[in-house]
Order: sequence, then C-alpha cells, then structure tokens
Amino acid sequence: MRIAVFGAGSVGGYFGGRLALAAADDVIFIARGAHLQALRTQGLRVESPTGDFAVPSVQATDDPRRVGPVDAVLVAVKAWQVPEVAQAIRPMLGPESCVVPLQNGLEASAQVAAVLSPEYVLGGTCAISSTVTAPGCIRHLGLAPSVTFGALDNRPDPRAERLREAFLRAEVTATVPADIQVAIWEKFMAIRFGPVGAVARAPVGVLRSVPETRRLVEQAGMETLLVARARGIDLAEDSPARMVAALDSIAPGIIASLQRDIEAGRPSELDALTAALVRLGAEVGVETPLHAFIYHTILPQELRARGQLQFPA
Repeated sequence: MRIAVFGAGSVGGYFGGRLALAAADDVIFIARGAHLQALRTQGLRVESPTGDFAVPSVQATDDPRRVGPVDAVLVAVKAWQVPEVAQAIRPMLGPESCVVPLQNGLEASAQVAAVLSPEYVLGGTCAISSTVTAPGCIRHLGLAPSVTFGALDNRPDPRAERLREAFLRAEVTATVPADIQVAIWEKFMAIRFGPVGAVARAPVGVLRSVPETRRLVEQAGMETLLVARARGIDLAEDSPARMVAALDSIAPGIIASLQRDIEAGRPSELDALTAALVRLGAEVGVETPLHAFIYHTILPQELRARGQLQFPA
C-alpha cells in the first residue's frame, strides 16, 4: 500500500514509523518546520518501553500536492486542525483511496466527510500515550499501541482490510470492529480521565487513588453513556464502571495529552474532548454538568493559549 501520514507528531510519528519500519509499504509523512527538517536529514527515532527503533531514511514533505494519489491517508493532526487539513488532502485522493482520522474526539470523521465526501472516509481511532521529545524523535510513554477503523456504515470495506493487513505487517494491533461508531465512543469513554486530570492537574495515579476525583471520572463516564445512548449509540451499560476499573492498570504517571497541552500553555483539544460532549448532549436534551464545568473552567487558559485573551499583568 501507499500510505500518507498527515501529521508526524506523537501519534502519526509512532504509527507511521512502525509502518515505515516494516518496509512492506510506501509511507510518506506530511510534516512541517523543524520536525520536517529532522525527518528529511536524520529520519525518525522512537523511544518505547517495548523497544526503541529508528527509521534512518523516510519520505517527508510539507506539500500534499507533491505526494500524488495514495491508498490511505492517516489523519494524525490535532482535532481542531481536521477541517483545514481535510481540504489539503484532496490532491492525494484516487478512486480507491480512504481517509482515516485517528483523533480522540467524536466529530473528526464527520468533519472530513463534510469536506471530501463520505465515500472516502473510514471512522477511526487509536490507543497510545506518546509525545514529541525533539524534532524527529517520538517517545512512547505507555499503553499498548493499537488502531481501530472501519466503514462509517459498518459495511465490509476492502480498503479497511488492506489497511489492517498493513498494520499487522508492521506489528501494530489493528481491528475492524462490527460497529465503528461504538468503537469511537468507547475510546472517548476510555479517556474521560483526561478532562478531569486537566482541571485537577494530577496524573492518573492520583485521580484513581483520591476517592473524590475517582468519582468525578466515573461521573464523566456516566454523562458520556447517557449522551451516547440518546444518540442511538449502543454503548454498554457497564462501560463507565469498566473505564474507571481500567484506570488501575494504567501507569500512575500517565497524563493525558489534553492536560499536557494545557499545562504547557499550548492550544489543546478542549473543544473536541470536552465541549463536544456538551454540544452533542444539548442536541438530544441530555445535560452534561461536569463536562460543562470543566470546559468553562479551562476555557480562559485555552483562549489565552490561542492568543484570543490576555491576562492582566
């Protein structure tokens, strides 16, 4: 397969690196700035508790028009960049191409489909905790890396199967589920500790050990379940309890990317990971008071990070 990875940061860098390392597929990274320069001159390095690896020579560009048609585009940019990136993907599409957003939120597939047409888009999500430590260098912090994707209408799709085989050749767990919408909501449920951690400014080990914050994570899960069910998503009734129980198996120092960005004063995925549930709940008459509180509490920091608000000296 010929695969373009749009965004070579913590997510795209890891999964694209695995695909490139396998050398069975043609992988092109779309990157920019110092990260692009490092990819071109020194390749990609990944540090991981499961074993470091390097791809000394990778294909990388900042211009999707130079790539030409590909079989698959993995969209690994931040959630707020998805609508703009969708426009830039057009030159890489052929008649059999598919586009797979890997964002943590609930709206990326619909945003891409609105720009490119639904027939190109597979629903997608992934699991990994990783960060960029330097240009051209990714550090896998924890969680077993995996990807999940499938047709938006859940029909069998040969493109999804070919992409799954490519990931399996790269020794990455890849799944085409029976219902991709349920899978996307399950991933959203699994990271409900992120918004709570962002407002509590604590890693997962603290969130799970303090009864009050543990209950907040469970409340975030319950709000997610109620919105999902109201929107016709068959999320399991016990999914909030399972999500909270799963916290006990996560490395105690893990901090969600939302929290890392907020604490560093960078623009974050606050809208996609918190405000989105408030919006989607309001559309079906379900209140989400905890998510609304977290969103409103962090919003001033987000506006400052985006240069839309100045704090007095």
